Amino acid sequence: MQTKIAFLFDRKNSWIYDFLKDFNFDGYFFKTFFNYEEVIGFDVVFLLGYTTILPKHFLKKNKLTLVVHESDLPKGKGFAPIQWQILEGISHIKISLIEASEDVDSGDIYLQSQINFDGTELYQEIREKQARATIDIIKEFLSLYPHINPRKQYGNESFYPRREKKDSELKISKTIEENFNLLRISNNDDWPAFFYFKGAKYILKIYKEK
Repeated sequence: MQTKIAFLFDRKNSWIYDFLKDFNFDGYFFKTFFNYEEVIGFDVVFLLGYTTILPKHFLKKNKLTLVVHESDLPKGKGFAPIQWQILEGISHIKISLIEASEDVDSGDIYLQSQINFDGTELYQEIREKQARATIDIIKEFLSLYPHINPRKQYGNESFYPRREKKDSELKISKTIEENFNLLRISNNDDWPAFFYFKGAKYILKIYKEK
């Protein structure tokens, strides 16, 4: 019997939809959704880029609901884990496929892999690597399902806060090299880097020469 799969995206954070919308999961029946109320009766639901808190009863409407989270859980729960870790200078970032739970990012871990950055990637390139890693871990899970067992999270947990536009402020007392990771994760369109000088605000956008 064919496995029924659903992908649930968040309209407010739908960047990953642009990467996945044309991807062909051969051999599987799948549908994409933006409204959680429409997702009923699926074998596996993947929550992708979903930042809205779902009601408790949602998890009972499908057999298994999974979340992709880019950290070595239980460390790095919360928001924008890749961006925060790049700011910390981390270049090899774990990606975890976990069961969705009522407690944020606390579900059992099914699979883990790693995203490797060389320190030169800008925002779009970072997203592309994130999307590829997401596709790969989903495909690996589906190749093993239903003969795959999760494990509990263990160790000390930590949380990242939601990133706001104000978090893209550059410190003009620092060098370009010291500011570079913040420039890398800045979105030129939605939350560009900026700085204040003599009472004026300046927007700074970054592009890589091709």
